[in-house]
Amino acid sequence: MTRSVLVALDLGQFEFAESLDELALLAKSAGAEIVGSFSSKRRSPDPATFIGSGKAAEIADFCAASEVELVIFNHALSPAQQRNLEGALKVRVIDRTGLILDIFAIRAQSFEGKLQVELAQLQYLASRLVRSRSDLTGQQGGIGMRGPGETQLETDRRLIGVKVKQLKARLEKLRKQRQTQRRQRERRGQFTVAIVGYTNAGKSTLFNAVASSKAYAADQLFATLDTTSRRVYLAEGVDMVLSDTVGFIRDLSHSLIEAFKATLESTVQADLLLHVVDASAPNRHSQIEEVNMVLQEVDAQEVQQILIWNKIDACERDVAVERDQDGKISSVSVSARYGLGLPELRQCLTELASEFYLRNKAKSVLPT
Repeated sequence: MTRSVLVALDLGQFEFAESLDELALLAKSAGAEIVGSFSSKRRSPDPATFIGSGKAAEIADFCAASEVELVIFNHALSPAQQRNLEGALKVRVIDRTGLILDIFAIRAQSFEGKLQVELAQLQYLASRLVRSRSDLTGQQGGIGMRGPGETQLETDRRLIGVKVKQLKARLEKLRKQRQTQRRQRERRGQFTVAIVGYTNAGKSTLFNAVASSKAYAADQLFATLDTTSRRVYLAEGVDMVLSDTVGFIRDLSHSLIEAFKATLESTVQADLLLHVVDASAPNRHSQIEEVNMVLQEVDAQEVQQILIWNKIDACERDVAVERDQDGKISSVSVSARYGLGLPELRQCLTELASEFYLRNKAKSVLPT
């Protein structure tokens, strides 16, 4: 356990307290022992240290007295700010993106997931090379590896560039393999459903309950990073391919989304999205907005969605299926953990799958 301090600035943004609670969960997920927390209000971040010299001195005194090893910021820091803070605090400093990347590195299981994490880490590191050469352990240049007149920093950047290019090529190859598999499913007219939602909303628990699978599920942020797919039989002659995907979170940087676009491709290609929401979360509506923003960024905003209000056992909500004015299913209330509402959900999925196969059958008999 790394003795850590959390730091957050209240810049007038919405749900500041919830964001700080989320940072604590992220830190614990990464293995941090939280020994202190600092927050303050500012109109805008300090260009040099983000928090200002006075607050930095206060945190530095606490770190020295409490043997703190790591300070975690609930914001994206510029390379210069991170470097200045480490000089002022005399301990290692990471920002929110660096923390999420660390969790991703712990949780990635599949070959593709590990490649995507490595790509994101290298791209993040490339902008911070000015801070310290020691970050490149095992990748630093040396005799026989640097060009004429090339500095160590230039060598490090070149080596990272080469590695990034190799990783992108390998991920592109995997993407093409998935496209081939997807075309095969499309030729068979397979109904595909992807589970999406904010991290820790219960996506993997729902996936296991519906698919009778044993995908890893835990009450922690980013328990799932790799897409898992299973064929699920719903009724006589009616089945679907169900996929569990990585959870989303607020302030997810564009580079992280880019790195995980291959994983999120299953959402773009799905016929239906089950958008899982923690019904007991006080900030559930803003979480819905965050997920929809990421879906828009990966061009999946046009895919049909059903809201799955999960964890109704933890709030005053009953099992229910809601439909819009056209009679289409808009939401289902369930408790994936205790099985409440799952029969109703399967019935809804059976209805939608049957409609999908009927449409496909009608298309196949139309004259060309």
